[in-house]
Amino acid sequence: MATNTVDVPRQRRRSSTRSEDGSDAPRSLAWLLVATGAAGLLASWVITLDKFLLLEDPDFKPACSLNPVVSCGSVMKSAQATVFGFPNPMLGLAAYGAVVCVGAGLLAGARHHRWFWLGLNAGTAFGTGFCAWLMVQSLYEINALCLWCCLAWVATLVMFWAVTAHNVRTGRLPAPGPLRTFFTDFAWAPPALHLGVIGMLVLTRWWDFWTG
Repeated sequence: MATNTVDVPRQRRRSSTRSEDGSDAPRSLAWLLVATGAAGLLASWVITLDKFLLLEDPDFKPACSLNPVVSCGSVMKSAQATVFGFPNPMLGLAAYGAVVCVGAGLLAGARHHRWFWLGLNAGTAFGTGFCAWLMVQSLYEINALCLWCCLAWVATLVMFWAVTAHNVRTGRLPAPGPLRTFFTDFAWAPPALHLGVIGMLVLTRWWDFWTG
């Protein structure tokens, strides 16, 4: 009898961090990883193709070069577009493809250890930091925006906050009780605030252009 009284709450704690199919993440997170990974993969694929076309023909104009501000060509020709010595989107092809695979695995019922989730969190944190740097470069150095890059930024920061919220809720990331409660009830708030800040920066950077 004593054993049963211990096992029941333990089983409840386990079930609270797993979806009904037995995986260690809710299906909503799995679908979000698939969707954001696919969005980032699409953006990386299009940018990579346009980058190769630009290398073949310096006068090539990408379809998303719409005006002096929304000018994908200006971004792709910049030094920041090859910061690691090769086109940045080639890194995205591998990273976003891996995220899609993780999401698909979770949908199939995969269960991962704590180190895996922390590694995924670290990877998405690096991606978010890199996207933040690229955003600053686009706004204040290159002085142009790439719509496909913006899609990759949004996808990256959404997946980062989703994975972070999941790790905090499940205790994989140590956090005080109020913070765990916050990420349980208001997991949408950090990415919404993050996107709002980026939107305001873009709006104020070219305020005269948008309103002229």
